Amino acid sequence: MASRDDSDSSSNEQKLGLRNVTYLGIVSFFTDFSTEMVLGVLPLFIVSSLGASRAILGAIEGSSELTSYAFRMVSGSLSDKVGKRKIFVIAGYSLSTITKPFFAASTGWLDAFAVRFGDRMGKGLRTAPRDALIADSVRESKAGRAFGLHRTIDQMGAIVGPIVAFALLQFIDIRGIFLFSLIPGAIAVVILVFFVKEVAVKRSARTTMLSNIGSVMKGNRPFALLLVITGIFSIGAFNFSFILLRASDLGVEKNLVPLVYAVINIAHTAIGIPSGIFADRIGKEMILMIGYGVFAISTLLMLFLSGNSLYAYILAAVFGLYIGISETVQRAVVPRYVSSELRGTAYGLFNVVVGSTFFVSNILFGFLWDNYALSSAITYSLITTAIAIAAMSIFVKRYPAGKLLTS
Repeated sequence: MASRDDSDSSSNEQKLGLRNVTYLGIVSFFTDFSTEMVLGVLPLFIVSSLGASRAILGAIEGSSELTSYAFRMVSGSLSDKVGKRKIFVIAGYSLSTITKPFFAASTGWLDAFAVRFGDRMGKGLRTAPRDALIADSVRESKAGRAFGLHRTIDQMGAIVGPIVAFALLQFIDIRGIFLFSLIPGAIAVVILVFFVKEVAVKRSARTTMLSNIGSVMKGNRPFALLLVITGIFSIGAFNFSFILLRASDLGVEKNLVPLVYAVINIAHTAIGIPSGIFADRIGKEMILMIGYGVFAISTLLMLFLSGNSLYAYILAAVFGLYIGISETVQRAVVPRYVSSELRGTAYGLFNVVVGSTFFVSNILFGFLWDNYALSSAITYSLITTAIAIAAMSIFVKRYPAGKLLTS
């Protein structure tokens, strides 16, 4: 009888956890609706309307993402210290919602950079505590499924956003799109405040961020190696902006570029739950390595596809599969290595490594494309990706799936 009670309790706990994950997914849906309708037109707005070069675009994207990842370290560690996640999540989503409409007032790329900085600061404040809240809501063995569910709902908003932007462009200009983004963003914050529940976690006994980082890394060789491998990959990866610029080079008309971005997000959404389920079954590190391989394929397609605007949609679909696998699984892999009271810090640290290397990559990729050729930028990305795949294959053999490494 006791075992049945325990089973019922575990089942109820799992349902409540998945409900929390679902509501967080809905919050992300409306936020991505807001954000992605902006990002679908922003690269061309910065380059064409504000007169920035590809290298400056890369610097804006890289710097903004670096800001985001740096704030993830701070907010993640603070959420461990106070034993609460939701307050940081609310602050982050609210800041992003308020900031994005100010793109409409931009008169130069520095203005756009300032707005992008504020938006990414908001993302930085919310991401590590939110990911820790998702991880705390479910068992580690179900982390892949939980993050896959969240990512899929999230990315549905990323599909709707560019499509709505495309529709609105038939009636209003790009600056009007930026103003409209306030509506879905505000809906997201309301849902977050009233429906997402805090999950009680043990407060970290450490008093500073540095002591939290030390506790995460002390004697944790597998997690340290994982950080190195993801850093190697990220220093050669680039973001979607260059895919959209390549789509323009392939002949896609300016007002159709949001549809190319929508294809990226459709592929991203389609692969989210399957990649999470397979990650739980065969190993998250193995699926992450497969994601690296899909990225390599997309970079080759970026180089060799030419002469037909339809190729842009093929390129976008493959790149979207890579993003969907990577964004889902790299978040689900952390709970295997770090106990619950330090997961906010661990997610922050993981994101700092990814963000700082991604910052370098976007600038270098844009610089190589501007000053040499697309082939030079692609070669750089392929070399770092090949090294990361080789290193991850060794890592998987050393630390096989199925063995819980958290203490």
